[in-house]
Amino acid sequence: MDSEEETLYDDVDSGNESSGDDVDFAMEIESSNLREKASDTDEYPVEVLSTEEIVQHMVDCIKEVNSVVEIPATTTRILLNHFKWDKEKLMERFYDGDQEKLFTEAHVINPFRKGTVIGRSRSSHNSLSRRNSTNSMEECGICFNALPASMMTGLECGHRFCTGCWGEYLTTKIMEEGMGQTISCAAHSCDILVDDATVMKLVKDSKVKLKYQHLITNSFVECNRLLRWCPTPDCNNAIKVQYVESKPVTCKCNHTFCFNCGENWHDPVKCNLLRKWIKKCDDDSETSNWIAANTKECPKCNVTIEKDGGCNHMICKNQNCRQEFCWVCLGPWDPHGTSWYNCNRFDEEDAKVARDAQEKSRAALQRYLFYCNRYINHMQSLKFESKLYASVKEKMEEMQQHNMSWIEVQFLKKAVDILCSCRQTLMYTYVFAYYLRKNNQSVIFEDNQKDLESATEFLSEYLERDITGENLADIKQKVQDKYRYCESRRKVLLEHVHEGYDKDWWEYMD
Repeated sequence: MDSEEETLYDDVDSGNESSGDDVDFAMEIESSNLREKASDTDEYPVEVLSTEEIVQHMVDCIKEVNSVVEIPATTTRILLNHFKWDKEKLMERFYDGDQEKLFTEAHVINPFRKGTVIGRSRSSHNSLSRRNSTNSMEECGICFNALPASMMTGLECGHRFCTGCWGEYLTTKIMEEGMGQTISCAAHSCDILVDDATVMKLVKDSKVKLKYQHLITNSFVECNRLLRWCPTPDCNNAIKVQYVESKPVTCKCNHTFCFNCGENWHDPVKCNLLRKWIKKCDDDSETSNWIAANTKECPKCNVTIEKDGGCNHMICKNQNCRQEFCWVCLGPWDPHGTSWYNCNRFDEEDAKVARDAQEKSRAALQRYLFYCNRYINHMQSLKFESKLYASVKEKMEEMQQHNMSWIEVQFLKKAVDILCSCRQTLMYTYVFAYYLRKNNQSVIFEDNQKDLESATEFLSEYLERDITGENLADIKQKVQDKYRYCESRRKVLLEHVHEGYDKDWWEYMD
């Protein structure tokens, strides 16, 4: 292995936006002093990694694999990325006997191929000889200029271009196309990937180098199933776990989210149902339901029409149609004045399909709006409750002026913390309830939901209205009683839902 490849991943820039323009791809990391480890009692241990620690973790993975397979470090990085940083899967494929197929699938040159020096192919070796000949000239396949061999370079595949064209090509891929892990050779139809050492050697602009490091770091996290970026804006930390599960994880920025799906922690609803709910809220399905429930189509041109008056004589406003029809039966309007036309006579057979379809759409819309309104209401209330922290802080300061210590007034912050937890849980209970089929256990769930909702509203109202300067000395026990009751009801609800998961109580609607 080349000495430059041995050291390439020993000292690397983190790719953190705060690292400035220091792009020597160099840094020393003492991750053991920086990592926030989970406590021994935590049943789902996690580590919160800074961007520097993320890079060090990537370096450690590369070194661990490289110490066994003994191939260039940059090639190891490409192979690991191909297997989404699953070291065991890479090792298994590497030693299954078909290494040539493995390297072909990963779009790298087999470093063990006959005529290849580890880390340098025969073509690259021959190119070194050409560089030493000052009289040798080569034509660049991009700019078509005849240049000294010393100004030409290429990958293990043997395609060579001038260093200037290489630099422009890589800069375009990185800055304009946002490519890092998957930049292929500049030669047309060649899919061999450009390694990190080549990129750092050929790119001269420090900003481009830094962007490349960001892309590599980001790809490492996004490809690794045991890592996930903290979704908080402007937070550069990632969460590392030992195994993937739908569990709450908390970043150093204090944001708690579900590791499995990345959404805010959403107990008691599971990730798959939450994804369906979010998609349902984002797409136009409910708009379509409203249209089906509240409008009809012109029987001639099929344009959608909403009735805004009492008269049933409709005239289509489509200038190319102008069809006159009856809103009730959708039949032509002209015969409605004749004695033989039976618009008033209900034909069960003819109308049943249309009636059922519209009633079904109306019922589906009403059901969705019922749960959606309550979901949104708790979401909005949660945002308002967060503002309580500011007013509670003032009350805590006021209480300290009444001879209460800082520790003694922390019960108010605890009350707001629990209030917000209850709001968040209630918000997601309506997602869970929307998909839940009715049975005996769902009735118990709704009773628990009602109890928690009532207790939460009571605590919220008390914190907003009933704490005044006159009663500060008397409120501590009352507040503690209220938030303890709320928390107990929240636990009862969640325990019941989790028991239902374990015992397969819950049945879901499509």
